[in-house]
Amino acid sequence: MKNYLEFEKEIKALEQEVDDLKSPFGTEGISEVDTQKIKKTQSEINEKLKEIYTNLNSWQRTQVARHEDRPKANYYIKKIFSQFTLLSGDRYFGDDKSVIAGFGLIDEKSVLVIGQEKGEDLNSRIERNFGMMRPEGYRKCIRLMRLADRFQIPVISFIDTPGAYPGLGAEQRGQASAIANSIECCMSLKVPNISIIIGEGGSGGAIALASSNKVIMLENSIYSVISPEGCASILWRDPSKSLQAADAMKLTAKDLLRLGVIDEIISEPLGGAHRDPESIASDIKHSIIKNLKSFENLSKNEIYDHRKAKFLQIGRDQGFSQSSNLEGDGLSYKGSNMQKLASHFVKNKLIYGGISLLAITSLIALIF
Repeated sequence: MKNYLEFEKEIKALEQEVDDLKSPFGTEGISEVDTQKIKKTQSEINEKLKEIYTNLNSWQRTQVARHEDRPKANYYIKKIFSQFTLLSGDRYFGDDKSVIAGFGLIDEKSVLVIGQEKGEDLNSRIERNFGMMRPEGYRKCIRLMRLADRFQIPVISFIDTPGAYPGLGAEQRGQASAIANSIECCMSLKVPNISIIIGEGGSGGAIALASSNKVIMLENSIYSVISPEGCASILWRDPSKSLQAADAMKLTAKDLLRLGVIDEIISEPLGGAHRDPESIASDIKHSIIKNLKSFENLSKNEIYDHRKAKFLQIGRDQGFSQSSNLEGDGLSYKGSNMQKLASHFVKNKLIYGGISLLAITSLIALIF
């Protein structure tokens, strides 16, 4: 049974009409299938999908990112990777079912695959904790990322979570430090890591695994520090203002690409990834292979510096670059000429102020 969003009511009616037309059993018994009418109605559906999905606002894209039928990490892992070997446990507390992790092959190359999994039905969603990871989940990922780093195996992460689990037990077991350690581990890897946000990229639960050389988003996925409802509750004390919050937060793929937070957008089939999962899985596989190849000729330190410079650049004009000074051992900030000029005047404002005052005094003396 298909699930429809609130703004897809017209599409639902048309698709039900197509299903009725395809059935040879009408109200008057067996009847001839009207292929011409089916074709015409299907054309109307495609036009309506195009009209709706080319004009989605931020809140509607959030709803699409949370769609019940949207392909989950487990689906992509099965479709994209071969010989996948599941690994479990953090060696401290237990195994976290909300994250799938293991080694597999893509294009005959070994990779570590990590996927935040929400589940397909009610029972699996409860078992997977709706994709909300606990500390043991992050520790499992850290353990395997360090193992991959030791054997020079790239890391591929599928991000799909509303956020880290905020339960009492998780806090008692060190949720905050587990997330921080996971971010630190991602940033310190000497192998390329690629993250694909396939649905929701929520808060620290997402960034813990998305601190990567390449952050890729599906067209209708979202990536934000908080949910639109949570933002509206804090700012306006009114969860119904989710639309205004979603617009203000710039959480869509296009907004984040423009801001330099992500590196690439993968277009989805008309109507969302859930309408053609095979196609979107193929596109994701192609993107992973392409991005892995871009790191083949880089050394360990170059891969590390690429990731570091990428995150230092966010919110700045040109970011940081490796210092050419032999005595320097870090990254130096690289700004535009205008920024350098403005910074120079600010640093030397007292000198320039004194020169200006002296010039004005001399001019007055000459006049009088």
